[in-house]
Amino acid sequence: MTDREMQQHVQSALDWEPSVEATAIGVTVTDSVVTLRGDVGTYREKQTAERVALGVYGVKGLANDLVVRPSNDYERTDSDIAQSAVTALQLSFVVPRRKVTVSVTDGWLTLKGHVTWQFQKDAAARAVRDLAGVLGVSNQIALEPDVKATDVRTKIEAAFKRSAEIDSRRVHVNVNDGEVVLTGNVRSWAERQEAERAAWAAPGVTSVDDQLAVVP
Repeated sequence: MTDREMQQHVQSALDWEPSVEATAIGVTVTDSVVTLRGDVGTYREKQTAERVALGVYGVKGLANDLVVRPSNDYERTDSDIAQSAVTALQLSFVVPRRKVTVSVTDGWLTLKGHVTWQFQKDAAARAVRDLAGVLGVSNQIALEPDVKATDVRTKIEAAFKRSAEIDSRRVHVNVNDGEVVLTGNVRSWAERQEAERAAWAAPGVTSVDDQLAVVP
């Protein structure tokens, strides 16, 4: 697939996504790496555009240069955003209580604290990213597993073999004290993300270094 064809596919995928104002997003492609430029109204829209673009077959990487510019109806003070974020985290049944703190500077929200699982860390970011006035989210929550990492490599490799989306023969797993390194190649960015997600699901994992190359 040429860069021009990939650009058209990405633009069509954005046009197909109802929650994204595709006409405001410019798409360029160089050596199968996509760059998104333009203005969007919310941080969620920026993240959705990135997810849609990465879902296009053949995309090897992405630079998300979209700028979040809320309309006047959604402009809020940092204090208002922080209060809403605290409430959103408290209402989430996935995010542990009193484990995450929030700070906001010029609309950019930072999460700190510690949780046991990666899915809890991800849930915290999802809980606050859709709030009005948020321009971006920096997720600095640390992982502190309450179980020891035992047979992590075996469990991750077994998860890869169970997955219909991952070709386990092309992915290699190395583990050192809960720190996982994935090497090899995958057929798409979606497969790369699925491999990383499966690795994070293993008990005791504290970090995942995803070095997988996308080779369509």
